Amino acid sequence: MAEAYIVAARRTAGGRRKGRLREWHPARLAAVVLEDLVSQTGIDPALIEDVIMGCVSQGGEQSTQVGRNAILASSLPDSIPAVTIDRQCGSSQQAVQFAAQAVMSGTQDIVIAAGVESMTRVPMGSLVKLYADAGLGIGPYADEVVARYGTRDISQFVGAEMVAEKHGLTKEAMDAFALLSHQRAIAATRAGAFADEIIPLDGVDENGEAVAHDTDEGIRFDVTLEGIAGVRPLTEKNLITAATASQMCDGASGIMVVSERALKAHDLTPLARIHTLCVTAGDPIIMLEEPLRATDIALKKAGMRIDDIDMFEVNEAFASIPLAWLKHTGADPDRMNVNGGAIALGHPLGATGAKLMTTLIHGLRRRGKRYGLQTMCEGGGIANVTVLEAL
Repeated sequence: MAEAYIVAARRTAGGRRKGRLREWHPARLAAVVLEDLVSQTGIDPALIEDVIMGCVSQGGEQSTQVGRNAILASSLPDSIPAVTIDRQCGSSQQAVQFAAQAVMSGTQDIVIAAGVESMTRVPMGSLVKLYADAGLGIGPYADEVVARYGTRDISQFVGAEMVAEKHGLTKEAMDAFALLSHQRAIAATRAGAFADEIIPLDGVDENGEAVAHDTDEGIRFDVTLEGIAGVRPLTEKNLITAATASQMCDGASGIMVVSERALKAHDLTPLARIHTLCVTAGDPIIMLEEPLRATDIALKKAGMRIDDIDMFEVNEAFASIPLAWLKHTGADPDRMNVNGGAIALGHPLGATGAKLMTTLIHGLRRRGKRYGLQTMCEGGGIANVTVLEAL
């Protein structure tokens, strides 16, 4: 089978909800990433055969095919096709996997996988709420789903709490993990670890004045364990809090995937090779636990052991997920989310998959490491796993 190579991987810095990126239309935010990938590689944009754009809340400014609208909002030729996909939080990780599959099948040579989410301009859950408020339908879960699983309360918050209880995770352990996420993000930012992956943008401050946006806005540089521990719990079980959950975020990210034929024809330099692709699904109620099983399956498929992997990116949807993943896999915690995760850096839903992969690729190369594994918990009990080899 043909190989799929990554030749460019870039992202915007995360913007807090209603923060520095609040005036950016999401189509234009995504367009900047597409333009940057072309600039990074120097490739003729007319050669791009498809753009696969992940986006979760496909309404309002992210409706009517935001992937295509990003092309139209860019300086790239309108001959480039695009499609928008939703695999919930793993949307742009799945976009990378679809792009890799297109290249590995031999049907395409140059594909961009990307993602975008403005949680300021298209708030999470707004599509469900707008239809409910208008009296249209009963929501996303048919009566048959309720009959099958015994509840209509299919919620990521419930799932995160169930994972914590099942794996014996205390609130204190999750608070400590949230602190570590911020501490690692602070250290990475101060060391310039994100410099090669972030696309500087023009943002606005709280007064609407122009300000540079080149640093992840969600990082709390004054974070303390006491502050985290004092945040009000989200449920009566006193386990999950906003401080141990991912931050709402505005952002975009992108990966250019090419074939070996394109590498040679256009004198491109590969950053990484796609080693293994995997997507699995399981219980939609506990929902966010699926990365544990998916990692086992992906490693078996790859013919690898957990210790063969040099770095891991496990999305910090809630602190309970990476902590349960560590407990299940026995992975070295010092190899996971070494630059912090979504608790500190933000989780721009549809953009997070390619965002994490961008950080993983640059991190592997900067540290002189070889293999990286990325996994993402996703709504509906789905999980993606991608294994990369840095080049």
